[in-house]
Amino acid sequence: MAISDTELIRAWTQVLNLSKLKRGDAVTVLTSDHTHPQTLRCAITSATMLGACVSQLNLPPVNGEKSLSRDTLAYLGTTPLTGNRAAIAALKASDLVLDLMTLLFSPEQHEILASGTKILLAVEPPEVLARLVPTLEDYERVQAGVALLKGRREMLVTSPSGTDLHLPLGEYPVTAEYGFVDQPGRWDHWPSGFAFTWPNEGGAQGRIVLTKGDVLLPMKSYVGEPITLTVENGFVTSIDGDAEAELLREYIESFDDPEAYAISHVGWGLQKRAFWSTLGLYDREATLGMDARAVSGNFLFSLGPNNEAGGSRTTACHIDIPMRHCNVFVDGLQVVNDGQVVESLMKPTKSASALEVTHA
Repeated sequence: MAISDTELIRAWTQVLNLSKLKRGDAVTVLTSDHTHPQTLRCAITSATMLGACVSQLNLPPVNGEKSLSRDTLAYLGTTPLTGNRAAIAALKASDLVLDLMTLLFSPEQHEILASGTKILLAVEPPEVLARLVPTLEDYERVQAGVALLKGRREMLVTSPSGTDLHLPLGEYPVTAEYGFVDQPGRWDHWPSGFAFTWPNEGGAQGRIVLTKGDVLLPMKSYVGEPITLTVENGFVTSIDGDAEAELLREYIESFDDPEAYAISHVGWGLQKRAFWSTLGLYDREATLGMDARAVSGNFLFSLGPNNEAGGSRTTACHIDIPMRHCNVFVDGLQVVNDGQVVESLMKPTKSASALEVTHA
């Protein structure tokens, strides 16, 4: 069901206040051909009402001839900012960039963030944005998840279907996604709600068994039959099963890049207002599938690049796989039990009052 501009402007206003937007701040709205017009006009309206100086930077799409899908995460490669020094300069001169285009996994994004500019990605359908507008409770819940990951040496993931995955930790940072950008140089994604990190390089070992109801992204499909992934020395070395396993193998093989098989980020969802079923209610091209990525209690792992964490893998292939009914342990402490977050561990690590929110 569509949502009114009034409701979406209200949602944008909440996000921008949480992101500490101040009167006079320079805001650049980054757009492309696929940007949702309602999201764009409501973002501009809200930022303008809060006193920001708003500009729009529209860039042509790239990589369409290389990608097997229209999904913006189906082929990472170069971005519309690659070699575009004028655009990069404009974004670095901004206090806040509202990314309605999907700029990810690129050195240009790192350069912009390093300048102190904040970047907020928001490309889901307007009604999804409004349903999953971030809150201080989301922030505290994700921070509790981050605290459970910091300083840990190993993550163990098991499932009734046969998953037994060992992930040594410590080489890469822990990341929090809670849906707003409250610090200079911060990137986040609205909607979201999860905590994750990356396993030590070459360290992941074991077996992942995907079963009915798990999700493949960017395919945006529910798994209907078992798919078994063997993981050795940080890479998937075999993908076994029937037709769906063959399709997954073919997709990865199309990139002709050994790095596409690497285990990338690992963590679990914490967003209580996200639902597994949402993906089945949208056309594939209408959504990125953030409900599945963020739904509370999932185990979310990725294949492909790790340059977002400071690593050297820059493969164009990026696959996210949220799994249900997993058990997740960090240094022996169980944080997810059969697909349910252990709620007693989700106590705030920082009070809401300690997060100063600026209202214009």
